[in-house]
Amino acid sequence: MNRTLLFFLFSLFSIPVFSQQTIIKGSVKDALSYEAIEDVTVSIEDTGEFVLTDVLGEFEFKGNVPLGEQMLRISKTGYLTNRYPIVVNEGETVNISDMILERNTAYAADLFTITLSDDELNDDTSGADNISGLLASSLDVFQRTAAFEFSSSFFRMRGLDSNNGTLLINGIEMNKTYNGRPQWSNWGGINDVLRNQELALGLMPSSYNFGGVLGATNINVRASQARPGGRITYSSSNRSYTNRLMATYASGLLKNNWAYTVSLGRRWGNEGYQDGTLYSANSFFASAEKKINDNHSLNFTAIYTPNRRGKSSPNTQEVYDLKSIKYNEYWGWQNGEKRNSRIKEINEPIVMLNHYWRLNAKTNLNTNVAYQFGKMGNSRLDYNGTDLVDGFPQGGGASPSPIYYQKLPSYFERNFPDDLQFAYGALKAFQNNGQIDWSSMYQANITNSQNGGNAIYALYEDRVDDTQLTINSILTKDINDHIIFNAGVNYKNLKSENFAEVLDLLGASTYLDIDGFATDIDAAQNDLLNPNRLVSEGEKFKYHYNIFANEINAFAQAQFTYKKFDFYSALSLKNTQYQREGLYQNGGFPDSSFGKGDKQNFTGFGAKGGFTYKLSGKHVFNVNTGYLSRPPSIQNTFSNSRENHNVVPNISEEKIISFDGSYIFRSPIVKAKLTGYFTKITDANEISFYFADGIGGDNAVFVQEILQGIEKEHFGSELGVEAQVTSTIKLKGAAAIGQFTYANNPNLYLSTEPDDEALEAGFVDGFKDFGTSNLKNYRLASGPQNAYSVGFEYRDPDYWWFGATANFFSNTFIDVSPLTRSSNFNTDFDGNAFNDYDEALAKELLKQERFDDYMVMNLVGGKSWKIGQYYVGLFASVNNLLDEIYKTGGFEQGRNANYRELRDDKALATPVFGPKYWYGRGTTYFLNLNFRF
Repeated sequence: MNRTLLFFLFSLFSIPVFSQQTIIKGSVKDALSYEAIEDVTVSIEDTGEFVLTDVLGEFEFKGNVPLGEQMLRISKTGYLTNRYPIVVNEGETVNISDMILERNTAYAADLFTITLSDDELNDDTSGADNISGLLASSLDVFQRTAAFEFSSSFFRMRGLDSNNGTLLINGIEMNKTYNGRPQWSNWGGINDVLRNQELALGLMPSSYNFGGVLGATNINVRASQARPGGRITYSSSNRSYTNRLMATYASGLLKNNWAYTVSLGRRWGNEGYQDGTLYSANSFFASAEKKINDNHSLNFTAIYTPNRRGKSSPNTQEVYDLKSIKYNEYWGWQNGEKRNSRIKEINEPIVMLNHYWRLNAKTNLNTNVAYQFGKMGNSRLDYNGTDLVDGFPQGGGASPSPIYYQKLPSYFERNFPDDLQFAYGALKAFQNNGQIDWSSMYQANITNSQNGGNAIYALYEDRVDDTQLTINSILTKDINDHIIFNAGVNYKNLKSENFAEVLDLLGASTYLDIDGFATDIDAAQNDLLNPNRLVSEGEKFKYHYNIFANEINAFAQAQFTYKKFDFYSALSLKNTQYQREGLYQNGGFPDSSFGKGDKQNFTGFGAKGGFTYKLSGKHVFNVNTGYLSRPPSIQNTFSNSRENHNVVPNISEEKIISFDGSYIFRSPIVKAKLTGYFTKITDANEISFYFADGIGGDNAVFVQEILQGIEKEHFGSELGVEAQVTSTIKLKGAAAIGQFTYANNPNLYLSTEPDDEALEAGFVDGFKDFGTSNLKNYRLASGPQNAYSVGFEYRDPDYWWFGATANFFSNTFIDVSPLTRSSNFNTDFDGNAFNDYDEALAKELLKQERFDDYMVMNLVGGKSWKIGQYYVGLFASVNNLLDEIYKTGGFEQGRNANYRELRDDKALATPVFGPKYWYGRGTTYFLNLNFRF
């Protein structure tokens, strides 16, 4: 009886207590895609109360909720702020579901105008690769700063190459199997259709792929999810191209359940910022989607962006001092026009078919098929062209390079110090011209042909013709309101045909296909099956081989979301197989060049996990950690694939351990994120090619340098802060402080042609083990290791805006020569220590060069107009306003391979074989005008 009474009394008094609780809740969705938006700031104006939406786009106010008429303000960077009036009555629940936010189109236009404009695509000539595209879709202030402000200095996120991130289009991985990097020019010039990006930063989970330590980006080009309407854009610049014209139209989902998107573009220019760097690129994109019913949809996409651009050269300080930072050795005058000998041409269409299957309300299956084919070519001049005299090659031409060391003043200063008229003559000749002499090469070829000989000089192209098939399937399942499960399986098959092709014989009709530098007649044959072959324009020569690659991988991932804690875990497994097939029998490697070599098998494994702790709406903590083992790329597996089947000794999978932790502060005014990270890479390989002096014998030897078992450490911190100090003014700042070093002394091997010269240098069958290279604690050449940015942005209510930033860079280091840090440095070719070796001087000679610190000022601004139902937008930027001259990278030449060679060269006022550098651009501009309808 007492228990019944107590229960009755408790129930009676509890009714008014609970009924008095006042709640405001709701959800926020994207106005276009109608998908939930996470981390939207929902505030009650004039109260200081705010919350953030969760992964489902939902929010809730409880407790001290103000009553009466209130105004809800919903905002997020990259979206237009929205306000909703509500009335709150005591003891009631106000439920506002599916509030919408529209993307800030001016913001998005600015974002992608900069980062996907092909401005930083010359990764083969700059020594860096494009990172801005991987970061552009992020609304995190540090990521945006790295994309916009740091990338022109070839800053690398956490000192890591872009092969540590994954780029996908419609769920299909685009990273090249050859080097693991995304090849951005394969979709350059179609900016308007690349706006829908989903970015998982670092080790954070992605719904499409396990990703890498730099994260994963999926670009969604489904026709039904493109913003309906059209856009015409014209751009002008002095960076890579001078003109760009684009036109795009998206239908949206039509009444017959079809949707389509079409985009056309052209970029062109006779010369960019560097001398002689032509640019010519076209782009075509088409996507069509059929919504079969509520559960099935098919999307077909075709991307075709053929492009040609002239390369620019790295140069020694001597050359820069004589010719300035715009100088480019690769071009010369021909018939009154600049002709560049180094042209990169990429022509690789992509077609894909995507099937979207909604199995039920909580389960989706996305299955994709993609096929990529075409060619990539890099042209250059060859001067091995010779004739045969008594069966041996004779009559090779002199180097056509205008900066060949025997043509520069430093060479004559070293070899004729008592007669400087030779150096003065070389100085004046280089200052007055200093470019490729096309006329003299034509004349030499014509004269030799008239005398019954062959071409001495030839322009040829290193070609890669890839055909790749990719098939994958990605499952997403909402197990309940708190758990999302992702899984996927991917198969990739590649056939890569590699060869050299004659482009232009410069006035001659035939060219002798042998190695003119070989000292043995058999070793001189590029193909023993066709000795002393004469080739004409359009024919293959030098080398010809196929690389076959098969890859299958799978991943599984679970994401858990709760009020205070979010956490995830993911696993991946990958099997990769490479095989080389030689179509020529190389004279230097007759037993290991023709036919199919052994298959190389690698198995990679990945595991990662992390959690987010939401102490409150303002204070959030995030931790991620992961372990990955991955196969070496094709580039770093075969030591010299052009000539033989040989692979890197003791090759194995690379291993990566990575950790990062972040503190995030968010309020309606200030947003900040502080991150600390550590990444260690082990068992990595690197292969490079160069001529080396001082490894034995009297002559320079062309070698393949194999660095095996490399360990690297990357640790540091990142900070991004932005403050909306008024409704129109935003202050922002970012900092990246890192230390990226070699963590061990890796193994060093050299390989070369097994001829008499190599035997004299101590090579056995073209191979020599140099032990370890003492690289531990040397800094990695990964761009500025410290970068800082401060700036502001003003956005006027009349739809014009302006911003400025000051960016500071420090701790940029040269890429050191591993051979110079090996036992070869202090010993002669017999292995005896140099009797004149000075330890103190040697330490100074081997000190790593650190480039000067520098500051770059950038300006950006724009204006938009609404004219009836149409929109016009103008965007402009000026980079390096103060025309600062700075080095972005460089490398030590391998010619000075021992103590005596390096000592004697550095003793000169101007070294003959000094390091080669890349310089940043001076003042550049970008102007963009678009019309949207």
